[in-house]
Order: sequence, then structure tokens, then C-alpha cells
Amino acid sequence: MDPLYLFDVASRQAQWASVRQATITGNIANANTPGFTARDVEPFSAVLNKTHLTMAKTSEGHVDVPFAGAQTTKMNDGDSWEISASGNSVNLDQEMLKAADVNRTFTLNTNIVRAFNRMILASVRSSG
Repeated sequence: MDPLYLFDVASRQAQWASVRQATITGNIANANTPGFTARDVEPFSAVLNKTHLTMAKTSEGHVDVPFAGAQTTKMNDGDSWEISASGNSVNLDQEMLKAADVNRTFTLNTNIVRAFNRMILASVRSSG
């Protein structure tokens, strides 16, 4: 049986979401620190594009589509909703929206892996 890279991609996305969640938590923890600049993680699509993963084309009828290490970067002034008088660019409402987005990412990732696992189990059971 050929290796299944979907689990590897799901694992990378879970790692990315963990890094983003830690970054958001750090932003929230420093919400009252004067001069603190909020940070964010580059989008997962950019991380995935850097890995240069390609889909295996095992048949001429398959479509050859290439796939579209997370780094944290300081947010630009235009990325934040407001900057306080102390120079702090953390906006708690914005950070809570990002945290909700990470929660949705974890949920989607878990659901995709669960569905793929069920598919594999069903194919193993039917072939035996």
C-alpha cells in the first residue's frame, strides 16, 4: 500500500494551528504591555506552498495539481484595528476572532481525518 500523505498534511496543519494559537495567546497576555506589537502566523496556505508537496498522479485521467514551518511575524499597522496611546497594537476583539478561527481550523482538521480514517477502515473491512 502506498503511503497516505493526507495524514501528514493534517498533522502539519495541526502543528500550524498550535503555533498560531500560542501566538494569539501571547498577544492576549501582552495586551497591557506598553509598546508591544501584536504578532501573527503566516497563513497555512503559505506554509504548505513552501513544503513543495505534490499529489501523486497514478493514472492519466488524474488531474495534475500541485499543492497550494509556520513563522510568526509582527503585524503591520494596517493589520490591527487600533493602536493604543502606549503603542500597544493588541486588540482583544481581533485576537478573540483569530482564536475562534483557530478553533474552526482544529475542528475541520479533526473532521477530515476522522472521515478519511472511516474511509480506510471501510475499504479494509470490505476487502477482507
